[in-house]
Amino acid sequence: MAYSTKLSDALHLLVFIATEQGADLSSGAIAKSLAANPSSVRQLMGRLRRAGIITSVIGHARPELARDAEDISMLDVYRAVEGEKPLLHLDTHTNPACGVGVNAQLAIGEYFDDVQQAAEDAMAGVSLAQIIERYRARCA
Repeated sequence: MAYSTKLSDALHLLVFIATEQGADLSSGAIAKSLAANPSSVRQLMGRLRRAGIITSVIGHARPELARDAEDISMLDVYRAVEGEKPLLHLDTHTNPACGVGVNAQLAIGEYFDDVQQAAEDAMAGVSLAQIIERYRARCA
């Protein structure tokens, strides 16, 4: 089963932009750091721009953070790249004629809602500045 790395990639992209000002900030350079395709980097940057997290001008490789790193939370970035997509997904293909198949999924879903809220609360408490600080500590 495939899983999304959009949040991780978007945070990586933001760390790159914040720490590499003055360097090559083209989608190609960022894609090399991510080991990704430049078009996927441009898509992420478009989502981040529409969410007001970065500013950039098409054709100019000078993206910047639109606000201070302290004011950008992991949750902001998650919502920018994943929208309202939940972290956990129920199996909606269970047998509707089976009481366990229906009610177990409903019971699980209630816990998934709790987990989603806890994860969002935790992500809201992590700023891009904290991620950059930890990145710099790991580099030292």
